[in-house]
Amino acid sequence: MASPTHEGALTGIRVLDLSRVLAGPACAQLLADLGADVIKVERPGVGDDTRHWGPPWLLDEDGQETAEAAYYLCANRGKKSITVDMSTPGGIDLITQLAAESDVVIENFKVGSLARKGLDYEALSSIKPDLIYASITGFGQDGPMADQPGYDYLAQAMGGMMSVTGRADGEPGAGPLRAGVATADQMSGMYATVGILAALRHRDQTGVGQHIDVALFDSQLAFMANQALNYFVGGVPPTRSGESHPNLAPYQPFDVADGRVIVAVGNNGQFAAFCGWLGLDELVTDPRFAENPDRNKHRVELAGLLQAELRSRTKAETLDALPALGVPAAKINDMAEAFAEPQAIHRGGRIELPHSLAGTAPAISNPIHFSASPITYRNAPPTLGEHTDEILRDVLGLSTEQINDLRDTQTI
Repeated sequence: MASPTHEGALTGIRVLDLSRVLAGPACAQLLADLGADVIKVERPGVGDDTRHWGPPWLLDEDGQETAEAAYYLCANRGKKSITVDMSTPGGIDLITQLAAESDVVIENFKVGSLARKGLDYEALSSIKPDLIYASITGFGQDGPMADQPGYDYLAQAMGGMMSVTGRADGEPGAGPLRAGVATADQMSGMYATVGILAALRHRDQTGVGQHIDVALFDSQLAFMANQALNYFVGGVPPTRSGESHPNLAPYQPFDVADGRVIVAVGNNGQFAAFCGWLGLDELVTDPRFAENPDRNKHRVELAGLLQAELRSRTKAETLDALPALGVPAAKINDMAEAFAEPQAIHRGGRIELPHSLAGTAPAISNPIHFSASPITYRNAPPTLGEHTDEILRDVLGLSTEQINDLRDTQTI
């Protein structure tokens, strides 16, 4: 195994992050984790919209609320913040200069908004031909809905996510539900990151940059994976299956004596082990349950037989026995329980990062573990404009007098 270099894989890459809210910032944060130098551009006096999406708010070292909302903190670590008024000619000029000194630009403005300012891909690539420029929008750069604003909730609804999420028809509380996290935003950020990494590789080989077009709606469609293929192959749109898996059985929660557990049987061997532990070996050879398609067809009958035996078992007993037999099983955790799991603690699921107001701020660790180019955690999400002078001085070479002039004219 190669020895660690203590530098991220993207060390030396500069990213200009013009995005706000979640998809774009999450993409830029991931690049920062990988070692890139990320400059976050924000509106003077206001900043990223999510700075105001609280409570809860980060507490300072005296226990008082800061202006840093938890939502903002989730997607902006490792960056430097500069405030620039992009509605002014001076602000546009500063962004142009910063783009010329960057490898990557990320933006999630409405289609055409930056073109009117001369900050679109065509304009900036004419100055820096090897620039990688990633646009993240609701519906993409073209098509009948390209001009419309798009949000995660819309993408989940239009992209089919809500049609398969929620209790099945006929069950109490049946109806489509939004996923509890912003799936379209998060996946768009990840797809954009993959696109940027591929474009950097292409640039290194050819010297040519390119425009990357990622849409929340497209990403949500792609995220549907097996459910979309169930429709393509079967010809019938899948419906909500509640807590059960649409293709596997038993693959669902069960009631035990002191709570609920998830049991996820993925093959015949696991089914046999599960039935053996419950003293129901006869189910293994029952023609209704012998193979997964049979179990799917008779899933209600099967669940009833298994549930009758599981009611007398405790949660601890079940979660001790089944994994030892090779049968996947887990409890249903809330956030506190999830991060208190010994596995989460061992893998460092929660980290603390230095913060200028709070001393430290919590964060979720990056799940990628490298052997030679480790994830780099440099700082917590920056306060608004925290690095404005530093960036103008060190990246653009401006003097203190020039920076003061920009501040006097409210350009920064």
